[in-house]
Amino acid sequence: MPRILPGDTDIYALTDSRLARGRSVEEQARALLGAGVKILQYREKHAKPAVMLEECRILRRLTLDAGACFIVNDHIDIAMLVEADGVHVGQDDIPVPEVRRLVGTDMIIGLSTHCPEQALAAVKAGADYIGVGPIFATQTKEDVCAPVGLSYLDWVAANCPLPFVAIGGIKEHNIGEVVRHGARCCALVSELVGADDIAVKVDAVRRAMHAR
Repeated sequence: MPRILPGDTDIYALTDSRLARGRSVEEQARALLGAGVKILQYREKHAKPAVMLEECRILRRLTLDAGACFIVNDHIDIAMLVEADGVHVGQDDIPVPEVRRLVGTDMIIGLSTHCPEQALAAVKAGADYIGVGPIFATQTKEDVCAPVGLSYLDWVAANCPLPFVAIGGIKEHNIGEVVRHGARCCALVSELVGADDIAVKVDAVRRAMHAR
């Protein structure tokens, strides 16, 4: 299975059916993977477990065919059942060492962080990568903390040994600034799945990231 981490690729895409203009999870995934996205996270907060399991089985097949990394948000059991490449958890979820006991040594574990103390704790806990954010204000996630701004991103880029992905309110118009502050990989949700044409938007975001 592909072991692709933030930093190995530039765009980290997340599904969200509430923002996808009526597109199914499968349609979102096909468009994103077809546009060359190499890390795809399944994040569907309002789906029922049986639906999540079936959708993740579909995405597991699609990501394998595309040579992409498949991450499941929060649901460790589903990640294990579909043999996902990884699972992503938050600060209030099951702690990383306990997740590791469940998933073993091969599965990638990502952890959301919002301050230097959490980043340092993630290193000690054995996370494979961290999420850094929210960089800007975002409405795509409920109960989200206040934006951490670019200063925390600066700190991570200078001090954290783990691969990291910047997330939170990142759009085509501001992604260049995020990259200038040290992000090599950026996570986007509504900007991609809510676009008129997902493939065109992925290309535009990628060009904005790499503009000089």
